[in-house]
Amino acid sequence: MTKRNYFPGVCLVLGLVAALNATAAEQTAVFAGGCFWGVDAVFKHVKGVSEAVSGYSGGSADTAHYELVSNGDTGHAESVRVRFDPARVSYQQLLQVFFSVAHDPTELNRQGPDTGSQYRSVIFYTSAEQRKIAQDTIRQLTAAHTFPNPIVTQVVALQQFYPAEEHHQNYLALHPYQPYIVFNDMPKLEQLHKQFPVLYR
Repeated sequence: MTKRNYFPGVCLVLGLVAALNATAAEQTAVFAGGCFWGVDAVFKHVKGVSEAVSGYSGGSADTAHYELVSNGDTGHAESVRVRFDPARVSYQQLLQVFFSVAHDPTELNRQGPDTGSQYRSVIFYTSAEQRKIAQDTIRQLTAAHTFPNPIVTQVVALQQFYPAEEHHQNYLALHPYQPYIVFNDMPKLEQLHKQFPVLYR
């Protein structure tokens, strides 16, 4: 005998509630560490990350444009907004990826071939908990002498994130053979796969 569902409306509502809860459970992290193309690509390959968007943080809305940010005097840093499921990947793990793979946290106002304050290393925290975890992580890395030079990463409250222009989004996936990507960003994905195989997708 086939069992009939006598509460289709209830099931539909419960399904919608479950979907909303899943979305609500996601958290947001914002990182800056050099050109956003590579940072974006790294986090797009981390399991548990549902979205990575390139953009600008640290300045005002009227200067959140690539041509202006590139001057280095807007207060903005090229940043990446990461939405993630903490049940699949923790904020601590994202920080590990950020410090180990996504960029060099000891380079002041530069990253590789790119120079200027717009390429500075910043963790833009979205909660007091994120701030504490970020500060504790930097203290631990410093105490362990993980890097030969001092960590210069700033830990700053996120005021606003402004998505970058469309042609900057998902740049590595769309331009895998562009020389800058080949030399500067593809190695980051290789290191992500090597150092964090369980997180890599």
